[in-house]
This record gives sequence, C-alpha cells and structure tokens, in this order.
Amino acid sequence: MPPNICCQSPRLSIIIPARNEARRLPSTLEKIAHFLSRQDYDAEVIVVDNGSTDGTAATVQEFTRQHEGFPITVVYEPRRGKGAAVRTGMLHGTGEILFLCDADLSMPIEELDKFLTKLPEQTDIAIGCRECPGSSRLGEPIHRRLMSRVFNQLLRSLGLTGLPDTQCGFKAFRRNVAYDVFAAQTIPGWGFDVEILAIARRRRYSVASVPIAWNHDADSRVRPFLDVVAMFQEIWSIRQRLRQGLYDRTFKSQTTVVDSSRPARLPSVGQLRRRVA
Repeated sequence: MPPNICCQSPRLSIIIPARNEARRLPSTLEKIAHFLSRQDYDAEVIVVDNGSTDGTAATVQEFTRQHEGFPITVVYEPRRGKGAAVRTGMLHGTGEILFLCDADLSMPIEELDKFLTKLPEQTDIAIGCRECPGSSRLGEPIHRRLMSRVFNQLLRSLGLTGLPDTQCGFKAFRRNVAYDVFAAQTIPGWGFDVEILAIARRRRYSVASVPIAWNHDADSRVRPFLDVVAMFQEIWSIRQRLRQGLYDRTFKSQTTVVDSSRPARLPSVGQLRRRVA
C-alpha cells in the first residue's frame, strides 16, 4: 500500500540530498516507503539530485515506476555541496514538518517517530543526536568520533552550547521555521548544519536534541581532512556574520554563497516557491 497522498499540504516532507547515490537510494527508498505505508498521515519524499553523474535521478524515476502512487519528486540542484542541496529541498517542501534525511539512512527510519513527537508542540527544530544519553553509535571508527567531539567543542564560540551533535544528518523543522532559516543560509558545503543552527538560535527558535540509534556507513562521503578544514573556514565565516548581525531578521537576507573558491548565488525563496506552485 502506498502512503497517504494529500493534494494540499501533507503532514511530512522527507528531504534527501543525493550526489551520486544511485547505488544506495533504492534500499533507502524501499525502507522509507514501507515505513510510510504503515502511517496514518500524508507524506511526500523529495530527492535533491546534487549534480550527480551516476544516474541518480534515473534510479529514483525507476523506483517510482515500480511503486506506483508513491509520492516522490526529484529536484535538481546542479551546484555541488550538501548545504546547497538541502536548502533547495527544504524550500521545496510543503509538509507541516520538513525532515532532513541522509541518503545512506544510517539512522533507522523508525526513529523518525521520535522527531514527530517533538514537533510542532514541544520545539521548533529537532536534531538527531549521537552523543546524548539513550543514543547509540555502531561501527564508527574512533578517529571519527574524536573529530566530532573536538568540532562540537569549537562551536561554543558561536554560542551553540547545549547541542552535543550538530552534524547528524537527520533533522526536523516546522515548515515556517525551515523557510525562515534556510532563506538566510549562505554556506553550500558541509558547514551548513552549523549555520542553520546559528541562525535558528539568533532568531530565538527552540532546538531540541533527539537521541537516536546510528550505524556508521563505511561509504561515508565525508573526507576526514579536507572537509574538516573547509568546515573550520566556514565556522569562521559564520562567526563573522553573527558579529555583523547579518543573520538578524532586520537584515535583508543575502543569498550570496560564502565559499572559499567560487562564490555563486543560491536561488531566491521566491524562485523556489514559484516552482512548487
């Protein structure tokens, strides 16, 4: 049975950023489809093809043909960068709750229920936490865990205290909150998580951590040295923007990407919302 499909606004939008994920997506989508088929709410799935060269979009289309009625859409974001892909997907989402989901589904999809119990009544944003009491991390190399803890300590300089795990790839947002914070996002790379949470804190949105079960995928797309160096540079740019008040609501949002190589312009909210309409 396909999940419920609503022609207006579903309760849930699942956003999956995907760059060259043709191999992993079929299994991920199968698990999501099975999970949603057992729920009593409407849902949609949005896969953001982030400049893939392996036929990711064709894989999703084939899955759609095999699962008639499954509410899935492919959105294209040609600029490389997980942050750019997530922003595009979030601003396309029409659900009451927008859920960011990594393509490897390293968190069992059944854990999604924990996020839905938090939103919208208890918090504005719920983020998966692999460091909280009640969480578990299986198969993760020790160096990855140490890097994660050092990185989160550095985030104290941005005022992101009380959030033990900012980089987990599973996060849920109330729709109006997602539209607000992602419209102000400037970073297209891995540091986008930090920027989004910094914007949310600056705009006084509530953020809750959700302990999850997490399984390390050896095919992780994070490059331990190169990506961490880039993220440190992005943290510095976030700190500067915070000091300059560029994330304040009174400041007219600038969509120029803060990137160390080639600045580009992210699509405006109006452009993305017109595409949804």
